[in-house]
Formats: sequence, C-alpha cells, structure tokens
Amino acid sequence: MRRAAALSVVLFLALLAGLTPPGSADQSAEESKPRAAAVVPSLQVTRQVRNLQQPWDVKAIGGGRLLITERDTRRLLLYSRGRLRSLAYPKSSVWVSGETGLMSLAIDPGFARNHRFYMCQGGNAGSGRHDVRVVAWTLDFTHGRAVRSRVLLSGIQATSGRHGGCRLLIGRGGDLLVGTGDAAVGTNPQNLNSLNGKVLRLNRMTGKPWPTNPFLTSTNLKRRYVLTYGHRNVQGLAQRADGSLWSVEHGSYRDDEVNRLRTRGNYGWNPVPGYDESVPMTDQSLPGTQINARWRSGDPTIATSGAARVRGSRWGVYNGTLAVAALKAERVLFMKFTAAGTLVSVRIPSALRSFGRLRSVTSAPNGDLLITTANDGNDAVLRVRPRS
Repeated sequence: MRRAAALSVVLFLALLAGLTPPGSADQSAEESKPRAAAVVPSLQVTRQVRNLQQPWDVKAIGGGRLLITERDTRRLLLYSRGRLRSLAYPKSSVWVSGETGLMSLAIDPGFARNHRFYMCQGGNAGSGRHDVRVVAWTLDFTHGRAVRSRVLLSGIQATSGRHGGCRLLIGRGGDLLVGTGDAAVGTNPQNLNSLNGKVLRLNRMTGKPWPTNPFLTSTNLKRRYVLTYGHRNVQGLAQRADGSLWSVEHGSYRDDEVNRLRTRGNYGWNPVPGYDESVPMTDQSLPGTQINARWRSGDPTIATSGAARVRGSRWGVYNGTLAVAALKAERVLFMKFTAAGTLVSVRIPSALRSFGRLRSVTSAPNGDLLITTANDGNDAVLRVRPRS
C-alpha cells in the first residue's frame, strides 16, 4: 500500500510538471502540438486533372498551375485555369521503352524568376544506344514551349527499359538529387563507377558533382556523383523538416523499402551472379556495413513508388508523416517516424483506395497532396486535402 501510494504521488507530481510517461511524448520533430496530432481528419479527394495517359509526375509551378509528364506519350503538359495544354519541346529526344520514358520533374526554387525546371528521361546516346539522363529546361509561357537549357547528367545505363526509373528532388541546400534504377544489371548497385542503383547528387545549374559528395576526389567521374549505393530501383525521394533524406524503392518479390539515406551508405542490393533476384534486398553477408530499411513490405511487395512529406497542422495525425504511394496495392501509406527514424505507425486511409494504381506524390504550396494515377488510360491528377 505504501508503495502504491508513493507511486501515485510521483505520477501526480509528474502531471503537475507537465511530464508524460516514457514513449507517449511526441515521437517526431515534425509533429504539431499533441492536441492537433490527436485528430484523424477525413480526406477530400478530387480529380483535378483528367484524361491523362500514364502521368509519371506532377509539380505545382505557382498561380494554380501544374506541370505534368506522361511517361509513354512523352507529353509535357501545362494545366492552368481548368485547361490542359501540351507544351512543345523536342519529343524525339526522349526514348521510351518499358519502365523508361518521360519521368520525374523538379522545379527550380527560382522558377518565378527564371522559369527553369528539370526532367529525368530516357535519352538517345547515339549509334542506336540509349541512356537515362537529367536535363534542365526553361518554360516559355508566351510560345507554349519548353526550351532545353543543358543536359546536366547523362550515361545512366539503360538496357530494355526495365528498372530505368528516375526520381528527382531539389534538396534544401539547392542540390539536385537523382534516384536511379539498376537497369536490371546485377553488378551495377555495388559498382561505385556506375550511376545505376544509386542516389546521385549534383549542382543543378552546372551539372557538376556536389562539392560535399563522399567520393568527390575519385579519379572516376561517375563515382564523384554518388551519394548512396546498393539500391534496386529508386522510385521516390523526400526530405523531412529535420533535413533528413529518404528514398522509396521497389523490392524484388519481397521487401519494397523506405530508407533513411546516409552519406556513403550501402543499402545492400547485390543480385549476382547474373541478375539473381532471390537475394535479400539488404544483403548483410556483403563486406562492410549495409544499412537496413526503416520500413519493409515483406512478401509480397506492394510496389511502393513516389513519396512526399505531409505538412500543416490541419492534417492532424498525418502532419509530419511520409506519404508513400503504392502501385500494385492501390493505396497511400502515411508513415510516421520518430526524429531518430524509427517507424511508429502506418495509416492507410480508405479515401485513397478507389483510384487504382498510384505513382507520384507531391506536396503543393498550400500543403495539399497531388497524386498521379497509373492505370494505363483515363488517368488523373488527384488533389488531396483534409476536410475542414
């Protein structure tokens, strides 16, 4: 009895002091106040843009306008004031095959002034050869066209088009991050002289390797771009409010992954000899240290794809989470991680379960989410917001 009474006094004093029991405090540096975080808002989903064909990415460019890429048709689209317009640009420069075509977008932080944006696309490397490349463009609103500024990075290997996905993200420091697939070549992920199966980092204006890259002094030019390696097929990149970088990638028959990126990190994909997809996504038998995923799908996979940080107190429990789209599973997973990167919870709202395959997730300037569907026709850009 005395022990119970003493415990009661301790708990009462803790409450007076504003303390909370271990494990019940706000687990993420990105979460809002506890009262707001307790709310689970219902979501309003509208088809903002319709009649699309395999849209790969969407980005807001200000003034309510959206820029959209379609992978297979190679169309670059401008949505403005309820109307959809195809922009002129040299489509013949885009190579389309399998999973490769016109893919990811990134909008320059100075876009309002310089109209500059970036696309990752299949390319023609000459003599019948192909690659995946990152190109800088300038949008000419007056003439409804995009003008190529320069090729920032080429030589990302392409084979049949399989595992040719390419995701762009402009980091908080102005760097341009590029997530690449392994091109279904078993040796690529662990080969530091290959641009495939990597997250690369470069100067978005010049195309040069970023000055703090871990292999910057290498005699091999491609190695100088490498930030992380050992990836299978990077589909999503995101940055949290704390500055940490995260990737999303497709697994083989098992273990889609969400990874917290660490400079020079090896994420353990090594499908050799040949292209042996029976090996683990993170093979701990490799020399050195392999970094485990922060989330795995297990077996079977759900084909995780694009990702974005959710922001704004109106999102309640979703605020600060990582919203991850899934193609095969036809859903969005809202993943909550601690400040240290430990998974706390995953929420799958039913409001996003009736639109088929979902590919890219982008955070709009007002905090809404923009999501592209991937249903091989009659596709859309969805706008998602919490109901007020």
